[in-house]
Parts: sequence; C-alpha cells; structure tokens
Amino acid sequence: MSGYSFQISYGDGSSASGVVGTNTVAIGSATVTNQAVEVATQVSSEFLSDPESDGLLGLGFSNVNSVQPRQQKTFFANIQSQLEEPVFTVYLNESGKGEYEFGKIDQSKYTGDIHYTDVQSSSGYWQFDSTSFQVNGQTSQNTNGSPAIADTGTSLVLVDDNVLQAYYSQVSGSQNSKSAGGYIFPCSSTLPSFGVAIGATGYYATIPGDQINYAKYNGNYCFGGIQSNAGQGLSIYGDVLLRQVFTVFNGEAPKIGFANKP
Repeated sequence: MSGYSFQISYGDGSSASGVVGTNTVAIGSATVTNQAVEVATQVSSEFLSDPESDGLLGLGFSNVNSVQPRQQKTFFANIQSQLEEPVFTVYLNESGKGEYEFGKIDQSKYTGDIHYTDVQSSSGYWQFDSTSFQVNGQTSQNTNGSPAIADTGTSLVLVDDNVLQAYYSQVSGSQNSKSAGGYIFPCSSTLPSFGVAIGATGYYATIPGDQINYAKYNGNYCFGGIQSNAGQGLSIYGDVLLRQVFTVFNGEAPKIGFANKP
C-alpha cells in the first residue's frame, strides 16, 4: 500500500513499526482477501526473544488500528459479516495450548450458562465493568475501581492495588519485591482462589488457587499470576484467568460472555 506505514507499542514496552501490504489471510476456513497486513521492518527485543511467534493477529476493535494515513479494518471486522454468528470464542488450556474459533459457539466447550455483559468498545478494547471480586469465595466491593479488559495477549491478571493487597494479605509469606517486579511468595504457600465480577451478571470468573502460582522466581519463592496494573486505569484479565473459562467475544452487540469449562 503505497505511502502507508504503522507504528505500535504495547503495555509491556514492546513495539514494532514498518510498512503495510495486503494479502489473503486464512484461519482455518475463515478467509479474508485483501486484508491489510502490517509488515514490520523494526521490532523491539521482546519480539526477537520469542522463537514460538512470528507475528500477531490483533483482535481488538478497528478504531485503534495504527495504520497511517488511514486506519484499516482488523481480520475479525472484515470477516464478521461472513460468519454464521458474529463471534469468536477462546478456549485456552493450562498447558499453554488452546483454540480460537470464528463464527460458532461450540456447546461442548462449556457447561451451564454463558454470562454476557456489554462491552465499551470506544477505547478499542473488549472493556467491561468489574466492580467486585472474591478471595476464597468471600466477596469484596471495588465500586470505584478500574474497568476491566479481556486480553489473550497478556499473560497475567493485572488489577488495582487495593484488590492486589486484599488478595496477597491472605497469602502467607507474600511480599511485594522490587527485584522481582511484583508479588512473590513461598512456593509452599497455599493460595486462595480469586474471582472477578463479570458486569452485573452475578457471575465471577474464578482462578483456583493452585493456578495463581505463575512461575518459579528464585530459591523457594514463586511469582504470582496476579499483579498490579500500575495505576493505568484498566484491569487486564489475561491468560491466567482466561484459561480457566470459556470466553465468547460478540462483535455485533458488542458484548462478551464467560462460562465455566466442562
């Protein structure tokens, strides 16, 4: 695309820039012709250090697309009208693998109801209200807290500091470590579960305590999968949470739904 370029940066400090072309993009049988593709000519070290990935497929809304001089539509925005249903679903596994499915809600991947809440898409994110949380099943209000976004591109769950402190106050031996860049705790500690409200549905998407131990830090200490959002005004519900639930992203309403896995 003559004269077109892009420059983008992410919350973890990674960035990329380059030129823009078009190509046929297919995910399974979902195919878009003449899809705008951002072709990176410069990338930060974070991208170079990940041998498992050679690109990103953005699934936010097109209003934050970084292409200049004119924004381009995302893959999902382009294919949405061709789909049986205007949705994509996310089914992640604790092994790190999982499935994205476009155009269909597979009933075998969840039990009970799908709990939907409206999405505020003006920011470009799948953003919704989440005004309370649970630690070991006990509910606390966070009425004036940050709105939440569901983001499969983020590994951790990032929350307001008052929520973070309420959680780790229940973890024996936990400490906020500058050298670790967040909360650590003795790997032998028993962690409580953590749940977050999905809009006003009454449903809490919940992480079992044994899934909040994100990684070994050093010695006998482990790094937590719940950390601070650093006051950025958004709580980010990343893969530590999303792999525990089945998630439906509906682009038509727009709305987002969560359900329990089988």
